[in-house]
Amino acid sequence: MGKTLFDKVWDAHVVDTIKDGPQILYIDKHLIHEVTSPQAFNELKERNIPIARPDKTVATADHNTPTVNQHLPIKDELSRNQLEQLTKNCEENNITLYGLGHRYNGIVHVMAPELGITQPGMTMVCGDSHTSTHGAFGTIAFGIGTSQVAQVFASQCLLLEKPKSLRVNVNGKLKNGVLPKDVILYIIAKLGTNSGTGYFCEYAGNVFEEMSMEGRMTVCNMSIEMGARGGMIAPDETTFEYVKGREFAPKGEELEKKETYWKTLKTDKNAVFDKEYSFDAEDIEPMVTYGTNPGMGIKISENIPLLNDASFEKSLQYMDFQKGASLINKPINYVFIGSCTNSRIEDFRVAANYVKGKQKAPNVHAWLVPGSQQVAKQIKQEGLQTIFEEAGFQLRQPGCSACLAMNDDKIPAKEYCVSTSNRNFEGRQGQGARTILASPLVAAATAIEGKIIDITKHLN
Repeated sequence: MGKTLFDKVWDAHVVDTIKDGPQILYIDKHLIHEVTSPQAFNELKERNIPIARPDKTVATADHNTPTVNQHLPIKDELSRNQLEQLTKNCEENNITLYGLGHRYNGIVHVMAPELGITQPGMTMVCGDSHTSTHGAFGTIAFGIGTSQVAQVFASQCLLLEKPKSLRVNVNGKLKNGVLPKDVILYIIAKLGTNSGTGYFCEYAGNVFEEMSMEGRMTVCNMSIEMGARGGMIAPDETTFEYVKGREFAPKGEELEKKETYWKTLKTDKNAVFDKEYSFDAEDIEPMVTYGTNPGMGIKISENIPLLNDASFEKSLQYMDFQKGASLINKPINYVFIGSCTNSRIEDFRVAANYVKGKQKAPNVHAWLVPGSQQVAKQIKQEGLQTIFEEAGFQLRQPGCSACLAMNDDKIPAKEYCVSTSNRNFEGRQGQGARTILASPLVAAATAIEGKIIDITKHLN
């Protein structure tokens, strides 16, 4: 029987198999940040265990970082302590750190791909659920808990049960205004937030093949929101072109050798998946969420469903929405374009293209937060900063920002925020805040209009 892409990468990294039990998987790259690493460092220190492969570990500061005045001392004591601790731990253990202000600093899942740290066929982990982002390169990438962070520190391996395989196919032609974010929100709305539990998902079909790397990262990033361990897309010429020439990517002969291997990383024709779904691209439209999990999504032109379910009703109560209502013309005071889902240069190009020559609605606070220092630099170089500033948007410095309210960027209670992030849980963006997930295009249009509009009626 043929092998899936997942099988090929997994099997190449198995160090040992426990009889009738889990397997020991070698980890190529361990990404860390300030929130989930301190306890793991402490555990190793207490047990007098050295870090096995500091050269395979890369650190960045992202979750707790302020997005204004990054050159000043951090006001919040907890954030300041966590960042200081990260610096100290990395220095003591000889780990590369791209801290606040460093030209390579950024959100862990944005800076690693753009620096060429992420490469096809790797196994990658990070104490962060959205590590699945890197699967866009044909890597097995997934989030781990703090005790597993310590396990990787100590051995560069993990003890794991091999997940089952799932494939989601999307074929056909996407409509105008439908972005990769809409594709993944549509899939999650159709399948539900636990459809991928116990599985690793491969995305296949011409829709993903035609996507840019940025788009593929957005899709893989949200695999976790349907309960999957991770998501993957087979590497191809688009992948190789993206990786080529990046700071830490292989060069010359080494690159040629690697590319020959990378080209073998695709699912065999006769491979069988444990579960498979197929969707038609023509059915997908710009999406918005109306509830408190990413599966509660509708096409922007649709109405909130009429369901009789306790958790559904609790969600609507939190969001202050009514069954059967439309979200069109819903006034919105906050818009956030950023997070590890949508803070890459392509996302800001889409937004700038829409807002050019327009003015933000006076009621809206529009925060634009690049995913890295490199993206911030590109925004400036490409003249996007001028477009945004003239339209009244606020461009901030890189960081996780208003995705998860672990820093100063919080949405006030009971306020609605149209957000390009990945989670709309209760209190995710601030206590009592109400999150509506959408694409950068829908977010930009909301900021201009001061309310949700049917974007499909405003495109040429």
